[in-house]
Amino acid sequence: MLKLKIISLVTIILSIFSNAQIPEQSFRIFPSTITQSEPIVTKSRSNPNLFFGSAVTFNTNTAFRSEGVYVSTNGGITWFGSDTCSGPIILNHGGDPGVVITPNNRLVLTHIGSVFFGMYSHYSDNFGSTWSSAYTISNNQVEDKSSTIIDDNPSSSFLGRIYLAFVSLQTSPFKVYFSYSTNEASSWTTPVVINPNPPARSSGPDLAIKNDGKIFLCWAGMTSTAPIREDFISFASSSDGGINWYVSENIFDVNGITGSLAAKNNIRVNGLPRIAIDNSNGPFKGRIYIVTNEVSNLPAGDDPDIILHYSDNDGITWSQGIRVNQDSFNNGKIQYLPAIDVDDNGGVNIIFYDDRNTTSDSAEVFLARSTNGGINWLEFPISGHRFKPKSVIGGPSNYQGDYITVLSSENKIHAFWMDDYSGIYQIWSRIIDINSLNVENHIADYPKQFTLFQNYPNPFNPATRISWYSPESSWQTLKILDILGNEIVTLIDEYKSAGNYELEFDAAKYNLPSGIYYYRLTTVSYSETKKMILLR
Repeated sequence: MLKLKIISLVTIILSIFSNAQIPEQSFRIFPSTITQSEPIVTKSRSNPNLFFGSAVTFNTNTAFRSEGVYVSTNGGITWFGSDTCSGPIILNHGGDPGVVITPNNRLVLTHIGSVFFGMYSHYSDNFGSTWSSAYTISNNQVEDKSSTIIDDNPSSSFLGRIYLAFVSLQTSPFKVYFSYSTNEASSWTTPVVINPNPPARSSGPDLAIKNDGKIFLCWAGMTSTAPIREDFISFASSSDGGINWYVSENIFDVNGITGSLAAKNNIRVNGLPRIAIDNSNGPFKGRIYIVTNEVSNLPAGDDPDIILHYSDNDGITWSQGIRVNQDSFNNGKIQYLPAIDVDDNGGVNIIFYDDRNTTSDSAEVFLARSTNGGINWLEFPISGHRFKPKSVIGGPSNYQGDYITVLSSENKIHAFWMDDYSGIYQIWSRIIDINSLNVENHIADYPKQFTLFQNYPNPFNPATRISWYSPESSWQTLKILDILGNEIVTLIDEYKSAGNYELEFDAAKYNLPSGIYYYRLTTVSYSETKKMILLR
């Protein structure tokens, strides 16, 4: 009888959680007095309401470090858990967490050691209440920047296989190691080297899985001399569950931002790649995306920008870079720390920190979304507040955290990041209905006045797209001007209803040489001019 009462009580509690209302603004998933950073979150394929997240946690009073374990059973609306993983050895939890949920709802956590160097894993069969003892995956090596993922596609030959990639700092140049588990993390294979002879130090591996079970892995190759930064992106793929690998050490060049941001209290930053795959049934099915953070490497300007590349042939060839953030080129504004996800509709969603709307010592979180394979983007401020980045108390020197997370579930986007708006670094989340992300009716941060957006791409060759928002009906004129202000062509000169507009300007039609040009939007009550760069 007592057992039935307990089960009924649990059912009632879960029912209350399931009926909880989606917060309209950002919220802390697990408010506490413990510092939280580097959120990594996953969801269950079989139970879309089950979310499992982790973070690097610090107790600033005791200097105790661990990984938080946070669980939601109602689609990320409310959370329970702990700022400390209780899996023995409890003093050996060093951070860099990875999370997966198996088809049997087992939670798996991977992390680096702090007392004993190496890579370890734990599992929980009761939603994080208790955890197994640590399984030693690596042989007490110094490890860094891991990525953990599960093949949870019922049609895959490798259903349930968990994959782990990490960098070993044991020998130089640092190499990427790989291990997998076929029994829900009860044990793991001996790690093997993915790139035995890297041309440079490897950093920041990230994993993704295609619906057919093919594994994709990317990482950054670093410069060998100061200033250390990301120099190129490397790529590997496996069609047999991680047994054999195709490796390409340089798929495209980058100029990363590893170092510190002077304007933001010298916080430590990086431009490590993040990877995602379009596993939808849309027109870009199978497309692989890699997002990086670059500077002074077109299409990135001389301030840090978010840059995307894609491949339509399983990583054999890659597109040119696409600038994701749509603020004015070379405007001195900083975008950093991107995360990427592709939703069930094929929409590409990228979140990142951004200071375009505030002072250089502050930041907020933006979402950029593309529905045409990463070519064009709409952007939305989503954090609902701003904060001043600074070092995490108790963390490494100048450390804010090295990654954030975005994922999609049931037509909603879930963003997770860390900031200290509450007075201490905590994990924040925002749940966004994808249906609200359109030009007519999206979140409240959309402009309420005439707005001429930065053309994209910029620089361009030979065509670029120009868009603007009109809050009211009026006669509107859009002209292209040369650097002296002389009119080249009038693209629009007509009455327009309120709404969002976009058109293509093709410089090849007018035989224009490389150079700086301007486009000007004029109405009865509004006029704005923006610069664009043609590179032939």
